[in-house]
Amino acid sequence: MTRVNLSTQVLGFCGSLAPEPRKKLRLALRNLQKEAGDIKSLEGPLAGFHRVRSGSHRVVFVRRLRKGKPEIDCLFAEHRSLVYEILTAALARGALKG
Repeated sequence: MTRVNLSTQVLGFCGSLAPEPRKKLRLALRNLQKEAGDIKSLEGPLAGFHRVRSGSHRVVFVRRLRKGKPEIDCLFAEHRSLVYEILTAALARGALKG
């Protein structure tokens, strides 16, 4: 299984959701250990990042090798209508590193 690391932002976002969407998001994050779920590679300015969909929410992550073992770093989570715009702006400011 792949190790999944969650950023403070992802943990906070998950905790801010109502119970049902929170359950779905947690399930999607657990499924990332098996690299299962609605996963897509992002394009354009977000090339190199991936996203997993959970209802109307998205979690953006990167895949890395650490000490020869695969890991997934979940960097940012938000509603689908905002996630890519906010993430692109944060990357441009240097506030988030992929």
